[in-house]
Amino acid sequence: MNPAYTKSLNELIEQFAALPGIGTKTAERLAFYILKARPQEALALASAISDVKHNIHQCKICYNLAETEVCSICSDAARDHGVICVVEQPKDVISLEKTGLCKWVYHVLNGHIAPLEGTEPEDLTIDALVKRVRDGGVREVVMATNPNLEGDGTSLYIHSLLAQTNVKITKLARGLPSGSTIEFASGTILSDAILNRLTF
Repeated sequence: MNPAYTKSLNELIEQFAALPGIGTKTAERLAFYILKARPQEALALASAISDVKHNIHQCKICYNLAETEVCSICSDAARDHGVICVVEQPKDVISLEKTGLCKWVYHVLNGHIAPLEGTEPEDLTIDALVKRVRDGGVREVVMATNPNLEGDGTSLYIHSLLAQTNVKITKLARGLPSGSTIEFASGTILSDAILNRLTF
């Protein structure tokens, strides 16, 4: 806490500095930007933060981000609801959608199985995925977990649960570098992985 700053300015700097990737100097620059901004600009930021925290929740079908009971992808009749793409995080949906190739729907696991981190299968939305598949109407499940140890382990676990169904199980082709994450893969790499997906 800098004694040269007021209490509220110090608190704002501390809040910015708590954000990932924001150091003290950047936090100070952001705080002074807010201080100098017109009131309506600063309050618009505060309102947007409030809206995100109060309005966004999980879609009741796929667990992606939504502001209504069912997200825009699940409620889109033009989508192929017979193909479910399984991802770890909502940010993976965004990355895959940017390719323009995905006409399917999604299922967000909200993480991966990692016993050493305290994350077990029951902590994820795997049971809900299995129920979606067993309820019928699904032809294919595309495993799009990250190509690393945890992602592959999660994918194999889900495959074992769905092996007795008549649903085709595929995975993204390994144009994706091993150990990487979908979120940071280029559009070209993701496009190749989607178009050339492999049977599990």
